[in-house]
Amino acid sequence: MPTRTSSGTAGPPRRRDPERGERILEAAARLAAGRGFHTVGMAEIGAEAGIVGSGIYRHFASKEAVLLALLDRGMARLEASAAAALAAGTPERETLTVLVADHIRLVTENRTEFAVYYGEVHTLPAEARRDLRRRQRHHVEDWVHVLAPLRPDLSDGELRVLVHACVGAIQSTLFFRSGLDQHRLVGLLGGLAHGLLGVDPVRR
Repeated sequence: MPTRTSSGTAGPPRRRDPERGERILEAAARLAAGRGFHTVGMAEIGAEAGIVGSGIYRHFASKEAVLLALLDRGMARLEASAAAALAAGTPERETLTVLVADHIRLVTENRTEFAVYYGEVHTLPAEARRDLRRRQRHHVEDWVHVLAPLRPDLSDGELRVLVHACVGAIQSTLFFRSGLDQHRLVGLLGGLAHGLLGVDPVRR
């Protein structure tokens, strides 16, 4: 919408600050991770982000839109990471090593965001929930496609069980505080993930 100058003439339209939008999402994740998104008000999110609550509506039409954008961002991170690993064209074992390492990195470095994702996805409207579930299935299939040549002894169903177990083990750390430093946590999760998949990592 055009703004008005002091002389009453129309000025250039105000631009949304993308960094402010990111601050809003990060604030919402911090508040919701510990107590549930339904308990968090827009005024609280605004205060946490350093803006007035009404300012959120310049970026998001509703509280539900904030949650959807937050969950979409988490899924987009996973999709982009997997796409980059697959596009590299490396041998399957190396690609799988990258998939595991990147998934661990994303989950441990964006803990609050992914905690909200897995705690709140079931609260979305049906259509949005179906869309995210579909994207999750496609993400799992990317892993299965890489794992299959490395585990020819397994059926498609067995491969999916292993991938879900691997991803679930990594994400289990979202729901408790291990007290471990990042390096130790990443190392343990990497060993666990590759053990579940039955494929040794490529040492990098």
